[in-house]
Amino acid sequence: MVKPWELMRDLNRMNFKVILAGYSQKPAGWRNGPYTHRFHSLWLVSKGKATFVLNGTSFTAEPGKLFSLGPGMVVERINESDGPIEFCFIRFSCAEAAYEEDGTWTLESNGQLRFPLSGSYSMLNTPPIHNAFEGMIKLMKHRGQIVQMRQRILFLDILTHIIADLRSQAVTGHTNTMIETTIDHMVNHYAENMTVEDLAKMAGMSSSHFSRLFKKYASASPIHYLTQLRMDRAKELLILSDYKLKTVAQSIGYEDELYFSRLFKKFTGQSPSQYAKTHKSAPNQ
Repeated sequence: MVKPWELMRDLNRMNFKVILAGYSQKPAGWRNGPYTHRFHSLWLVSKGKATFVLNGTSFTAEPGKLFSLGPGMVVERINESDGPIEFCFIRFSCAEAAYEEDGTWTLESNGQLRFPLSGSYSMLNTPPIHNAFEGMIKLMKHRGQIVQMRQRILFLDILTHIIADLRSQAVTGHTNTMIETTIDHMVNHYAENMTVEDLAKMAGMSSSHFSRLFKKYASASPIHYLTQLRMDRAKELLILSDYKLKTVAQSIGYEDELYFSRLFKKFTGQSPSQYAKTHKSAPNQ
């Protein structure tokens, strides 16, 4: 089962370079392969219907289907329909990149991290992904360092759309909207007292059902998500302000500064004073 938060975590620890992007149209009766794929590629089907076979497993290629291929994958493509199959493609390279968490840069997996998307995926909201693919195809007509940076930014945007789509599939329809509503409420009112029961009532669900669906959607319990929002805001205040600890705690919803300190250390590995000392700039900076 795809876990969007794990995909995003791994993607955030990688760097990418777009090599080629384009649009392909193959006629009825077209057959390609089997062959061994040599690159990292994303294919997004926009029209028609065919069969793509990846490592011996057959998938229907039709509008809204996304295929992620990696080096060494055995691929065969067969168009047995009456019309053409059309798809956009992006070929790219990727590598592990150092990543930063709370001021510490890490490269910890020693080259073992691999591009986490592989195989066939059904996209529910295709237009923004397709538009981004088309934007990439246009960018490939230009050259230069600025263009390369724009390509990398747009590629990350494509990946973000894909992960957002997969996350939405975990909780669909009206339920998806209500979970987003409670998340927006937490983002805008994190300093207020709120319980799971309050959030569940807002979503029109029982507490147990809401908690289960929220965790499925956000990969965290409602309270853990709220606490993380508060800790992120506390980090900003500790770095950018001279507020006393009690003021910081109260501004994010905690009356007890000792409880806040324990919670902050649990989430960051540092006490609030240690965190401020590590990250706060000198006065003349």
